[in-house]
Amino acid sequence: MKPETKERKRNIDLATEKNKDILPTNVELEEAIRRSLEEMVEALREAATAIEQEREILLEMIHSIQNSQDMRQISDGEREELNLTANRLMGRTLTVEVSVETIRNPQQQESLKHATRIIDEVVSKFLNDLGNAKSHLMSLYSACSSEVPPGPVDQKFQSIVIGCALEDQKKIKRRLETLLRNIESSDKAIKLLEHSKGAGSLALQQNADSRFN
Repeated sequence: MKPETKERKRNIDLATEKNKDILPTNVELEEAIRRSLEEMVEALREAATAIEQEREILLEMIHSIQNSQDMRQISDGEREELNLTANRLMGRTLTVEVSVETIRNPQQQESLKHATRIIDEVVSKFLNDLGNAKSHLMSLYSACSSEVPPGPVDQKFQSIVIGCALEDQKKIKRRLETLLRNIESSDKAIKLLEHSKGAGSLALQQNADSRFN
């Protein structure tokens, strides 16, 4: 072998040896691919969850419009047209189906069932005692909050929620937020109705008094 050929081969061998620490091994490549795929899967789940939340918000907004006090202040024709539009939008929104399944162990599954049952029991009492139901929901919501709660905390419910999967904890908190907003809207509507009734009664009384004077 010629001297220059030997020298060239030696240089190639040295360069190859030097680059061994730079070039990724098969194990490193597999690890990088695994991490990348995990990130993509989590990004997909987060995007789907965001769409799921947006769907819930849209349905809540449409429902609020249909039950708004303002609906009583417009003409029958306008109310009918608005209801038709709301029903159409409700139907189109319901055609969007997004489901992000949460992986749970048996204990987490049982905790979720228990937490859901407690909330459902409070919701069933809305018509009979709205004020007490609202206070109970506030204590449940405070149990899910990481911030210092303004009111009492349902310690039993808090321990149950802690036993749920992290994604379920977020969903439970969102459901309580939605319920509290709906109660607030209902409470405002009732107060407006009572105010209008009171104003009407006062006007009738004043009218009657003026007739006798």
